[in-house]
Amino acid sequence: MIRRVSPARSLLGVVELPPDKSIAHRAALLAALADGTSRLVNYSPAADPQSTLSCLRQLGVPIYEDEHGILVVEGRGLEGLQAPDRPLDCGNSGTTMRLLAGILAGQPFDSTLVGDASLSRRPMERIATPLRQMGADLTLTDGHAPIHIRGGRTLRGITYRLPVPSAQVKSCVLLAGLFAEGETTVIEPIPSRDHTERMLGLSVVELNGERYLTVRGGMRIPARTWTIPRDFSAAAFFLVAGTIVPDSEIRLPGVGLNPSRSALLDVLRAMGADITVENERSYGGEPIADLIVRSSTLHGVQVGGAIIPNLIDEIPVLTVAAACATGRTEIRDAAELRVKETDRIAAMAENLQALGARVEVFDDGLAIEGGHRLRGTTVRSFDDHRIAMAMGVAGLVAEGETIIEGAECARISFPGFWEVLDRLAGRPVAV
Repeated sequence: MIRRVSPARSLLGVVELPPDKSIAHRAALLAALADGTSRLVNYSPAADPQSTLSCLRQLGVPIYEDEHGILVVEGRGLEGLQAPDRPLDCGNSGTTMRLLAGILAGQPFDSTLVGDASLSRRPMERIATPLRQMGADLTLTDGHAPIHIRGGRTLRGITYRLPVPSAQVKSCVLLAGLFAEGETTVIEPIPSRDHTERMLGLSVVELNGERYLTVRGGMRIPARTWTIPRDFSAAAFFLVAGTIVPDSEIRLPGVGLNPSRSALLDVLRAMGADITVENERSYGGEPIADLIVRSSTLHGVQVGGAIIPNLIDEIPVLTVAAACATGRTEIRDAAELRVKETDRIAAMAENLQALGARVEVFDDGLAIEGGHRLRGTTVRSFDDHRIAMAMGVAGLVAEGETIIEGAECARISFPGFWEVLDRLAGRPVAV
């Protein structure tokens, strides 16, 4: 699908963002392992969380919507999953594949995890290493999916220090720890998003600047109602768009503001963005609030170090803000972007340069010299939803028309994104 985006005079309105993908994945997985029936309020319709539901159904977990549209998951407990009759298709979802691998490592049956072409390029040795240390028997394909897991192995608890900050690896090991003998401890030298430990109710011990998270094998998971907040990563595109498009004001109600996820707020404010936080409250242990963003003038900043893991998914659209700022923005310590759905450093550099931005590329990031007017041209999504949506934001301020090839991949995390952009810009919404 090709999407054509032209400059917007202003962006005005309220955006009901999609539910948080990260929390939705984890709520579905924990509900499947719970003792009893759980309800998931505001579960995400996006492709990635739906992949998690599809895999769980193949594992024998009854999942359906009730008369109020609430997702009902009949938990099977730690011992109740069933052997799948075919490979489990994780689609484009790295979260589905990595977290589910931790659960399947402790099952009595064999299983295989597969994904689309993009997911099949992402590194999986980072989960295979700790799982093997726990006694799991799994094989990869040149370090990537498909992942073949041989069941019936007795897992043992380990202490594992994360070599790179990764919420997915951390969560994989903690979930495997539910099926292991003894205790499993994950040590985080640099904090990553903390939804899994919050949702499991784990206590966190901080020692010498590191976080220690421990789960006990056989720990039962109670059934409950999970209310999914709205996705901060989806909000990021509108926070940047509302800042760089003149005469704009966008309200984003009910956005999850978990402190391990919302570093973009701090960065944009440091750049001069006008963002107001209102009506702060909490759902299920997760802080949420309403955000209001208004047009402002940005200046370049230095971004790097410990903040990067809490900003990693928002960096593509942050580079668009940097291109519209005055001065130089430098982003370092973000080599993890090289192994996302695509090489996001290379992809954003190529697209921004095509639009006329001045970009310098490093192994672990990039620098953008702002203040140079962007010009519409044809850019690529690289089949990466965040690249596609970031280019949609850039097209709102580029002279002429910006054509985005492969724009349909936005549905992976944000169905209806393009229609929301049209509505905010006061344009007819294409059906």
